Amino acid sequence: MRVLVVEDDPHIADFVTTGLREAGYAVDHAADGEAAYALSVNEPYDAAVVDLMLPRLDGLGLIERMRGSGVATPVLILSAKRTVDDRVTGLQAGGDDYLTKPFAFAELLARVQALVRRSTGTAEPTRLVAGPVALDLLAHQATRAGETLDLQPREFALLELLVRNAGRVVSKTAIHQSVWDFDFNPTTNVVEVLIHRLRQKLDEPFEPALVHTVRGAGYVLRTP
Repeated sequence: MRVLVVEDDPHIADFVTTGLREAGYAVDHAADGEAAYALSVNEPYDAAVVDLMLPRLDGLGLIERMRGSGVATPVLILSAKRTVDDRVTGLQAGGDDYLTKPFAFAELLARVQALVRRSTGTAEPTRLVAGPVALDLLAHQATRAGETLDLQPREFALLELLVRNAGRVVSKTAIHQSVWDFDFNPTTNVVEVLIHRLRQKLDEPFEPALVHTVRGAGYVLRTP
């Protein structure tokens, strides 16, 4: 799956492109509307993430030009504008979804996945399983060996990230990007604290432990 990210803020662009690549997408990035338009008409994309405030050609102008050229790539609009009128304007210009800043990467990823499903006709699983761990993504419920785990939203998001990458190391950077929004400045040991809370609920009441620390690299979910 291939996604076009159109964002002129280097920090946000890196946050989104890195997260999408770690989620398994091929990603192209454009920092202005004209460059994005040239890519959109010459390359096939399954989805595009478009900021509204862009140099050379703004996001609304880009989307309107794409639609006028017959480019049907589904577009997720990013904007700091939060009013209903702003959302309506973006959708009427040809956008397919609208996400306001700041945002958590987990929500952006879910919205991109929904757009890709819609454009390709493929079904995204609503249930994830890794060994004894099962996640119901619609009900936001997690179980281990059939027993329900009482997880807070960030704990669930962390477990989902680990389950999706079961057997692969997930870096602290990836956890920051998936669980907190792009404005988050990790100056404390919040990842370690969140890992500890998840282990208390996922591992301590059961055997064996599933969440392991890979020193200097991150964390991995290993199933029996």
